[in-house]
Amino acid sequence: NFQTNILTELKNWKLNLIQQHKLQMSQEKEKHTTHVKQLQNEMENLKELLHTYEISIGRKDEVITNLTQALEKQKERVELMRKFTLWRIQHVKARQEEYAIRMADRHFQTALMKKVWAAWRSLNEGKWKEKVSRACQLRAEDVCVQLTNDYEAKIAELTATLEQTKAEILRLHSERDQYEDTMKKAFMRGVCALNLEAMTMFQSK
Repeated sequence: NFQTNILTELKNWKLNLIQQHKLQMSQEKEKHTTHVKQLQNEMENLKELLHTYEISIGRKDEVITNLTQALEKQKERVELMRKFTLWRIQHVKARQEEYAIRMADRHFQTALMKKVWAAWRSLNEGKWKEKVSRACQLRAEDVCVQLTNDYEAKIAELTATLEQTKAEILRLHSERDQYEDTMKKAFMRGVCALNLEAMTMFQSK
């Protein structure tokens, strides 16, 4: 009887151990299944987050491309304005040189006329010499004064044109700097907005 009891007790222990083992196996399977589902959910969330990142990066690339194109167009415009301004300055300088040459020729002709008149006057005598000399001198002085006034007026006009051109160049440079500053600020605002959108996506997730 004692042996039979011992064997019976051992069988009961064996059955209990088998049942505990089955119970533990079922619990481990449930834990494994739950863990796998959690991992799958995390993978789906990561896929959605990756898709959101791809869209955000695509938008950033599009914004950067648009800003780059706008900057290139502005650079081309500034370059054209610079070339046009240089051409205007060269044109004004050419006109100044041409006017100076014409004034020099006129002055040379006047001086030559004075010399010729002086030579002709030296041949005359008496009162006619004195009268003609005085009249010619007055006429030459009038011509010189007129030429001087014309030359000074033309120089003043060309100087004003040159100053206006320089002011236009300064204004164009100022507009370019302001435009570049505005584009930089717009670019920074766009980047900040995208970063805020990304932070919002992180927080919502």
